[in-house]
Amino acid sequence: MIKQKKIITVDDNLINLNVCKNILKPYYEVYPVSSAAKLFDLLERIKPDLILLDVEMPELDGYEAAKILKSSEAYKDIPVIFVTALTDEDSELTGRELGAMDYIFKPYNAQLLLQRVEKQLALAEQRKELREFGAQMQKKLLMKMGQVFELQNAVIQIVSDLVECRDDTTGGHIQRTQRYLSCLIDKLIEEGTYSEDTSEWDMDFLLSSAQLHDVGKIGISDAILKKPAKLTAEEFEIMKTHVQIGVNAIIRMEMTTTNNSFFRYAKTFAGMHHEKWDGTGYPNGLKGLKIPLEGRLFAIVDVYDALVSARPYKEAFSPGKAASIIEEGRGTHFDPKLVDIFKLASEQFAEIAGGSFN
Repeated sequence: MIKQKKIITVDDNLINLNVCKNILKPYYEVYPVSSAAKLFDLLERIKPDLILLDVEMPELDGYEAAKILKSSEAYKDIPVIFVTALTDEDSELTGRELGAMDYIFKPYNAQLLLQRVEKQLALAEQRKELREFGAQMQKKLLMKMGQVFELQNAVIQIVSDLVECRDDTTGGHIQRTQRYLSCLIDKLIEEGTYSEDTSEWDMDFLLSSAQLHDVGKIGISDAILKKPAKLTAEEFEIMKTHVQIGVNAIIRMEMTTTNNSFFRYAKTFAGMHHEKWDGTGYPNGLKGLKIPLEGRLFAIVDVYDALVSARPYKEAFSPGKAASIIEEGRGTHFDPKLVDIFKLASEQFAEIAGGSFN
């Protein structure tokens, strides 16, 4: 058996209220009430599919009742048809502006009333189906986006693992620098430093893209990448080319997708993390604020991790010694404001480094 739609009819004139009820009762579940106040009492107990609302009523008229309905999250989607003896256009326009779906004039024409009610109930059902369809599509889209994001992270993880397999002297560097970066960004946002930049960041893309900062090392020969000693000046010049190799690789990946946010961050990390605040870095010798904020941040985490990690040509420094060196680079190697942020996070850096520090 098909469940009948619920309709509340509101009219202070009991004769009109009964006429309306008798016309609708064979087809709908009708709840007649004689005032707007009783309407709101009834709405506490049932949610109708439609409200037929008289305009001219004492105390709280139909227009005021409609304003309350449309301002309520619970009731705003219930379709309202105004019922009135007023036949002027201004009254109808007022009703439409208040969100009424239709306007019916008294005395009632039974056939016209049924047609108008049926039409609005059908439209309401269509709107409900569209909302449900939209919600389902959004849910599917979010699920698909989540799957794509997981796949993307898996691929990036594989690429970063391949880089670390090539350069076995820096084990865990990619994962640690990502954690340092997350910690530094949290403090940056907490302190409100460079808030205009950070407010526009997509943190999911930004943090995961940092894993590609050293992807260009794939293009460096083992003789240099795995050399168990300090590089010569000539070898270091070759090693420096890993920055442009990485940027070029990311650009090629970027060309295969329409969403460039992830790769835009990745290019910045790969291309800018060896630039220095005083302009003596590479590959472009950028200075000060001309270095993107992402690159200035990663310069700190990259150097810090290199300092606390053992190399064939040096022992690992303690976190305290590494922090002192970072602070000494304030205004030369590193952005002064970011060094101040680093100081606030130095204990957390030490904890992250503790997993690999001997």
